[in-house]
Amino acid sequence: MELSAIQAFLQAEFGFEFQWEEELSRLTLPAEQILPVCDFLWKNPATYFDSLSCITAIDQGLEAGKMEVVYTLYSIPNHITLHLRVILERSAPVVSSVSSVWRTADWHEREAFDFFGIEFTGHPDLRRILLPEDWEGHPLRKDYVEQTKYHGIQVKYDR
Repeated sequence: MELSAIQAFLQAEFGFEFQWEEELSRLTLPAEQILPVCDFLWKNPATYFDSLSCITAIDQGLEAGKMEVVYTLYSIPNHITLHLRVILERSAPVVSSVSSVWRTADWHEREAFDFFGIEFTGHPDLRRILLPEDWEGHPLRKDYVEQTKYHGIQVKYDR
């Protein structure tokens, strides 16, 4: 199936509007639909997106009050890349985990949780992956304030 047909295919299946950006091969959909859409794209033989390449989180900043999660899917047999995007409220960034569809989502979601504070409901083990469990804050958020000390060790120096 060609990328241009996927939007119409999904719209017919799910009955809601997707924002399609052809130049980016990206569909924006409601956050509550990410798990059913991903499951459908993986299981359906016409699309068969059998690989989750990446999950990327983006903090749009305090003024915008939004965060994005972008899922990069790849269909090995069809040689097609598709990006799915959901937009979340920055004050409570929560979206369903897709780790039940692709096991690789486990670590990608943990990284987004660690660095951005995005909660992935239904994740089997949502905890920090790169920073210590007791680290304060989420370092890739635009409002992050660096700690000066961690367990008595100087971690930030004023220059």
